[in-house]
Amino acid sequence: MKTTLISVSVALAAAFASVGAVSADAADLVISMPNWPSGQATANILKVAIAKEYKLDAEVRELGTLTAFNGLESGDVDINPEVWRPNLDSLIEKYVNEKHVVEVAARGIDAWQGLCATPDAVAAGIKDIADLSDPAKTALLDTDGDGRGELWIGAPTWLSTGIERVRANSYGYAKNLTLVEAEEEVGMAAVDAAVATGRPMVFACYAPHHVFELHNIVRLTEPPYVAAKWKIMPASDPTWISDSSASVAWPAASFHIAYATAFAKKHADVASFLEKVDFTPEEITHMTYALQVERQPPLEFAKQWVDSHASRIDGWAKP
Repeated sequence: MKTTLISVSVALAAAFASVGAVSADAADLVISMPNWPSGQATANILKVAIAKEYKLDAEVRELGTLTAFNGLESGDVDINPEVWRPNLDSLIEKYVNEKHVVEVAARGIDAWQGLCATPDAVAAGIKDIADLSDPAKTALLDTDGDGRGELWIGAPTWLSTGIERVRANSYGYAKNLTLVEAEEEVGMAAVDAAVATGRPMVFACYAPHHVFELHNIVRLTEPPYVAAKWKIMPASDPTWISDSSASVAWPAASFHIAYATAFAKKHADVASFLEKVDFTPEEITHMTYALQVERQPPLEFAKQWVDSHASRIDGWAKP
């Protein structure tokens, strides 16, 4: 009986191992998916479009940025749909310029980053970054009754969130504001609630983004970007936030598709396709609106998007 049980156990283990191997080998490639709406949309659009043009099945896997770049190096990830610059320049320096294991598409989408205010915050006199250093004004942003205002600076896993913390320290408004890290869905729900109830709110913002379609949001003015005053240390350094400084506006931003160098060698045709993808800022705004406001599932939205842009996608696939 003991021998029989052992034999059955071995057989079951072998069966499960076989199933696991089949599952692992099911996809032809892996696309990392960021935890923000535009990245979720573009990851799935690439999945559907690549299947249409090249008959390759892609697994879309939600991963943090650092994990995604490690995966691009190890071979566990083939494509990252949305790599922001200058946020991720230290990773680009490491994986693209030094290790030569990742490629970043030359074509990018223009973007910007900063802090924004709701109409009621503007009406209360919060229009410039310097206003956040005035305790009387930031007290208006208090939501928990402790007399200290709150400022949503982004999701915990975003590198931009760390940079916003650096900026708060450098400008000085971290002294009288509680810097809140939460997922974007939570941050945007707070913006919706603030506008609906007439409560002043200031929050980290970026464009293209659907929030500007929904509300009369205003970007805070601040001193223009000066390279000498923007000293952001590599995020691989445990003390990078305290060692960094940035008392000026963000530099011009853009985001790009990245893909593994090894994948490009194996699938040069797909790499060429990725270099031709030309989403517009207006399309990105529409994508975030569809997912965040209309609550369309990313894959279903992607299927419809690919169907309605078939000829354009065919053009991306032409040699």
